Amino acid sequence: MNLVIATRNAHKLEEIHAIFDFRGLEVCSAFDFPHIPDVVEDGETLEANAVKKAVEIARATGCWSMADDSGLEVAALGGAPGVYSARYAGEPCSYADNNAKLLRELAGRSDRTARFRTVIALSDPAGNARTVQGCCAGQIIEAPRGTNGFGYDPLFVPEGHALTFAELPAEEKNRISHRARALHAAHAAWAPLLRP
Repeated sequence: MNLVIATRNAHKLEEIHAIFDFRGLEVCSAFDFPHIPDVVEDGETLEANAVKKAVEIARATGCWSMADDSGLEVAALGGAPGVYSARYAGEPCSYADNNAKLLRELAGRSDRTARFRTVIALSDPAGNARTVQGCCAGQIIEAPRGTNGFGYDPLFVPEGHALTFAELPAEEKNRISHRARALHAAHAAWAPLLRP
């Protein structure tokens, strides 16, 4: 059975491969289908974007497709940046731009609780999709620390830890992260569907 991971984000793809058990599956990614245009992520929720990506890639390739959308939800900002996490500072923007904007928005605020949330969608070639999610709670610190990871990782300290995601070894982050929890939920829910 072929499964397409509906992303052209190399960091995300690396994490997915490090976490998910693809035994028995022929796995490829959107990188392997350069003729297919990028899916426009214009949904108003993480769920909507994940489903849209999975369905469009499944229909375009004729293969089962798995897609995710992730966001950082900060309590003091009413859940922002949320679905706009990747483009929080506008488009185009860098990870550093997004981090700088987040720190500006949180300046002087005492409540710095936040959570990362990932929604994963699985679609068959006909466009029938289902979703699971995973969350990781933590705090936003006042200045970036660490060089591992990507996105908001240098600002996020997961609950029960003293180090940011960007300071943790990749193996530890991949054990506790929102994406890891969503992928474990996906494996538990969809293993019968993904058996070759």
